[in-house]
Amino acid sequence: MDTRFESYSPEGQALIQKAFSVAEQALGGEVRYDGSPFIGHAVAVARIVSDEIGLPPECVAAVFLHEASRVAPLDIAALGFDESVVTMVDGLNKIATIKPKDTRLEAENYKKLIIQYSRDPRVTVLKLADRLEVMRSLSMFPKPSRERKVLETLMLYIPLAHQLGLYNMKREMEDIYLSYAEPEQYRLITNKLKATQKDRERLMAEFIEPLKRKLSDAGIQYKLKIRTKAAYSIWAKMVKQKVPFEGVYDVFAIRFIIDCDGEDHKREKDLCWQVYSFVTEEYEPDTKRLRDWVTNPKTNGYESLHITVKNRQGAYVEVQIRTRRMDDMAENGFASHWAYKGIKREETMDKWLGAVRYALEHPDTDAPEELPQPPSKEIFVFTPSGELRILPAGASVLDFAFSIHTNIGSRCSGGKVNGKAVPIKEKLSTGDVVEILTSKNQRPNQDWLGWVVSSKARSKIKQAINEGELRLAAAGRELLERRLKNWRLEFPDEMRTEMMKQRHITAVNTFLAAIGDGQIDVNEIKDYILKEEERHRKAVEAAQSQDTARPHAQGPSSGKDDILVLNAKDLKGLDYRMARCCNPVFGDDVFGFVTRDAGIKIHRITCPNAARLLELYPYRVQKVRWADTPSSGSFQVALKLITEMEGPVLNKVMEVVGNFKVSLRSFNVTENRRSGTYEISLKLSVPSNLELDKVLSQLRAARGVIKVARL
Repeated sequence: MDTRFESYSPEGQALIQKAFSVAEQALGGEVRYDGSPFIGHAVAVARIVSDEIGLPPECVAAVFLHEASRVAPLDIAALGFDESVVTMVDGLNKIATIKPKDTRLEAENYKKLIIQYSRDPRVTVLKLADRLEVMRSLSMFPKPSRERKVLETLMLYIPLAHQLGLYNMKREMEDIYLSYAEPEQYRLITNKLKATQKDRERLMAEFIEPLKRKLSDAGIQYKLKIRTKAAYSIWAKMVKQKVPFEGVYDVFAIRFIIDCDGEDHKREKDLCWQVYSFVTEEYEPDTKRLRDWVTNPKTNGYESLHITVKNRQGAYVEVQIRTRRMDDMAENGFASHWAYKGIKREETMDKWLGAVRYALEHPDTDAPEELPQPPSKEIFVFTPSGELRILPAGASVLDFAFSIHTNIGSRCSGGKVNGKAVPIKEKLSTGDVVEILTSKNQRPNQDWLGWVVSSKARSKIKQAINEGELRLAAAGRELLERRLKNWRLEFPDEMRTEMMKQRHITAVNTFLAAIGDGQIDVNEIKDYILKEEERHRKAVEAAQSQDTARPHAQGPSSGKDDILVLNAKDLKGLDYRMARCCNPVFGDDVFGFVTRDAGIKIHRITCPNAARLLELYPYRVQKVRWADTPSSGSFQVALKLITEMEGPVLNKVMEVVGNFKVSLRSFNVTENRRSGTYEISLKLSVPSNLELDKVLSQLRAARGVIKVARL
């Protein structure tokens, strides 16, 4: 563990080492969730503060002393540290006491508390550095803690980092959030960014070629850089504009970073505008998209010229023009400013701290265009101990009680939301802290079904209401299973569902209860099974006979009509196959991978193996696209459904599948009695992803279906 901070003066290094020694002694026996020494967290935060943000040694010392204070109170002044360090440690310690239940996760309230506790504005930045290290280490935290930290970061720390101009920090936290909240979308975007990297580099080379002579004659020294939009920002635009990855036109920008010595701001502006004139003389500009933050910098210090131009191929390209000083400040914040030659550190730090204070006190100034929002279909609430619970939007106190435990839900008589007594039907909001009140005499009734929205609560309430029916159902199940075993017969779910439909019975338990009390004779079930098996046997024989009589259609695995391999003239002799790890379907975003002995395998761009293949074996990646129309073949796809444990939902699933041009290959249902749900596994043959999307859309909209996933 490297604890040397050699970028500081000897005095600064001595101050940091003194603080580190205090922390090392205090945290000696402390470990993180993965078993590593807790002091590692303090060192990692200190590195962010020192190397990535560029704060002075007093701030690094404050990080170590704050972490030491976690274990036991420290008299920082008595240890010989000056007042500025004492002030920062005191502020950090106070902020650490803020819990979600105190702020209800409302960003403005949280910021007000930070301002109140931060007599030194640098405390705010230290807190952001601490959160960035936590996000980088998120995988080690248990699931409830991880979910809460992701939500806090989304709602509080990302907007705060934007306000303070700490854009690198903001982008990294956004991307980590997306990788946990939307892993498939994150994988899709990052894989596509890797796959299109060479195209961006080629476009940049073509763009600069006509400008080289003009810039050289003008004596302008510059560096050209591709600024690729962060995965989170791309995803946010895809969602907001309802477009695919290819529909986001500002995925990247070409950035001019101009060399300009000294602190002559007028010369910096003149150089930026000179480069702007060269670019707009060569390429057609869209003046509506001109953003002049060189003449009028943002309040957080951001300076740059932005313009969108049309290149030779008619594509629009965003161009950013700034000096080296402006670029470093834009990437790392005002704190980096003092590092430039001839700039007094104290002067610039005071200016930066003033900007931090202003940003905190004016939260509406220069707000980001796309503030992160929590998922609209869910709410996040907490137990009094701070444990996170995720519930559907519109959930009540009763839903929350059943999410904790069925017995607590069944005996729930009311609750306290943020300390205020409320009835069991009270609706909850994100950030609420909920305490459940119970009564031994409380029992579920029919009204409760109108006060809950979660499938677990509805299922458990129905079970409690129908306890008598459940007892009969248990007896009927035992009788039926025993007789089926004696007869050596199977009674699959779909056959049972059809028999229930004929008798106008909608629930499995009602059917089993009818067996338990003798309304349905088990011998009737035996006759029904034998009759259905005979009918099925005849249907299979007839289908086989017809199949033998007609020629088979060409399938996707036996021909090459469904795919065109681009730039692959030398690979015509290679066969291709659909990769089993992701089961591509006609129309999916795909790429080819040349294997050693199995021809070309086609993978979805969202395949779990895609990132590894694209990174490690780019020379074996083959661009592919589908033909304009699919062949008469079909593609295998597997789906997993979670539904409520009710008979009609199974019928509905079968009905949806039957409405489209797909073939059912297998259908398997497993009961999960603990959650009160069915787990359904489907295997389908589909002609394209368009038909598959129709099936998925209808299944997700079906009543009683909780979740649908493509495997």
